[in-house]
Amino acid sequence: MSKPGSAYSVRDMTKSLVSRIRTAATVRFPTVLPTADNDASTEDLRTPVLNTTHKVLAIGASTGGTNAIKDVLRALPVTAPGTIVVQHMPEHFTASFAQRLDEVCEMQVREASDGDHLHPGLALIAPGNSHLLLHRSGARYLAQVKGGPPVHYQRPSVNVLFHSVARQAGRNAVGVILTGMGVDGAAGLLAMRDAGARTIAQDEATSVVYGMPREAVRVGAAEEQVPLRRIAGCIVRLFAEDTIETAPT
Repeated sequence: MSKPGSAYSVRDMTKSLVSRIRTAATVRFPTVLPTADNDASTEDLRTPVLNTTHKVLAIGASTGGTNAIKDVLRALPVTAPGTIVVQHMPEHFTASFAQRLDEVCEMQVREASDGDHLHPGLALIAPGNSHLLLHRSGARYLAQVKGGPPVHYQRPSVNVLFHSVARQAGRNAVGVILTGMGVDGAAGLLAMRDAGARTIAQDEATSVVYGMPREAVRVGAAEEQVPLRRIAGCIVRLFAEDTIETAPT
């Protein structure tokens, strides 16, 4: 968490800090977490070529999510659908996080700016202290970066992103909720599934904190629960299974 300053006040942070301390007390830290590097069963997804023109991948994560997001994005091919990501992270940290991902992924990764066009091979990371939404202009998907109150004590909020993807992309999307404390993202993932999107939750065994994925499973938002090392393969399979209309309508 950032120190209080221009973007935050002690009053604003109190409830969030208390919630995080309580949740941190329950975190399990396995000796070795599955990663794309050390798990021999990780699928190699660099060969498949996906028809991704009007598809969208939306990912949300919190505690433990930086490594989880890295493992998923590193395993996706450069032809992967345009990807939009919310990781709960303070302002000024997300740009360097995106840069580190860009150095190790085949996809291009950068911090989102308002009006960025989403296209295959590009992953956009939500800036800290701003909400990130998906917007549609004709047959093109755009990133919308905006302010607004925190949702579930979070800005950026996974729920805000997922609800926008449900409205703008519908069945042309796949939503993924990864490790994290709290309930942010569950309602938005359910909205995506109700709109026809395919949905994935990280399983308990590979989650650092099985809070956000647990809530998504509880409300029926997750179509599948998948170990971290297999999520990228599941994403590729779900996009390949669906017949996607030529352009958004």
